[in-house]
Amino acid sequence: MFPIHDLNPTRSRPLLTIALIVANVLVFFAWQPSSGSADEVEFLYERATIACEVTTGDPLSAREVLTGACSSSPDDRPIFPDKIVPLSVVTSMFLHGGLLHLAGNMWFLWIFGNNVEEAFGRARYAALYVAAGVVATLAFVLLNAGSTQPLVGASGAIAGVLGAYLVLYPRRPVLSLVFVAVLPVPAALFLGIWLIGQFAVADGGVAWESHVAGFLFGMLVTAVVREPLARRLATLHGLPRARGG
Repeated sequence: MFPIHDLNPTRSRPLLTIALIVANVLVFFAWQPSSGSADEVEFLYERATIACEVTTGDPLSAREVLTGACSSSPDDRPIFPDKIVPLSVVTSMFLHGGLLHLAGNMWFLWIFGNNVEEAFGRARYAALYVAAGVVATLAFVLLNAGSTQPLVGASGAIAGVLGAYLVLYPRRPVLSLVFVAVLPVPAALFLGIWLIGQFAVADGGVAWESHVAGFLFGMLVTAVVREPLARRLATLHGLPRARGG
C-alpha cells in the first residue's frame, strides 16, 4: 500500500515542509558523495550518527571500523578526531542511503507534513520534527549500543510527523495504491499498517527501532496538546467547533 494523496486540504502554505524537502534534496545532490562510492562511505563515517560513538562519546577508531566491534579503549586513535558526536545526531537527519531512500522519505513528508505544520504552526512543527528525529536516533542507539554502522535518514523525524497526523486526523482518507487499485484508506488504517510493517522489516537492514520510536513520540506529544491544536485548526478553517477527524 503506497500513499498518493490525502484528502485533507489546508488553508496555509506548508513553507517549512517545503524547506525541509529542499534541504534534504540539496544535501543529497550537492553535498553528499555519489551513492555507493568510497567517498560516500568515508563521508558517512565522518558525519553520520554511529551508535558506538554516542555510547562511548568518542569517534570511531580504525580498529572499530575494521572489526565492527565497539570499544572504549583509550589506546585507540579516532579516524575523525574532530567529529562532533552530538552534532551528528542532527546531521544524520539530512543524509540518505540512496535516491529511493530520499524519494520515499520526502514523499511521505510532502503528503502528511503540510497538515501537521498547519496544526502546530511552523515553530512548534520544527521543534516536533527535530525532537522526533533525536528521540528516534537515541532509541536506535539504546537498542544497538555496539553498532559501528552509520545511521542515516530523515525517517525517524518523519515518523514523528506521521504519529502526529494519526492523532489529529485519524479518519481523513488517504488515496493509496493498493495492489493495482487506487482506494481511499482512513489515515488510522494506513498509518497503522505502516507501523506494523516496520516490525516486518526488523531483520532487513532497516532501522525500524527509530521509525517506531519517532512515530510513538509524535503520537504522544500530539495527544498531550491535541485540544489546543484542534482549537487552532477550527479558527484557521472557520469551523464552529474543533474537529479531529
